[in-house]
Amino acid sequence: MRISMWVVVTCLLVAVSLEAQAKALTKNQQSVCRWGSDIAAGAQASKLSGITLYGARKRLQVRKFPRPWMRMTALGITEQTYNSASRLKPAAIKQTYYEQCVRHALARR
Repeated sequence: MRISMWVVVTCLLVAVSLEAQAKALTKNQQSVCRWGSDIAAGAQASKLSGITLYGARKRLQVRKFPRPWMRMTALGITEQTYNSASRLKPAAIKQTYYEQCVRHALARR
């Protein structure tokens, strides 16, 4: 029982810490991190469902992106996701990507 309570408290503290870090970012930085995490989660879902990297790249090529840099960035994120041996669920990939993006953005300051 004590271990599970410790895990809950630790997870809560991590969530509060990440929320505070994310608030230190600009709205644009938060938006870019959310967008990238969505792309990573989608790539992981495609990978786990058996879609080839070629197929995933083809889907991104026909997709409309609001900014010119987004297509190449999405292709890079997708390729990195496919090259990873990870079998984590897309939600876990999304969370991990977002956390690392926030840390990276804060470290650049």
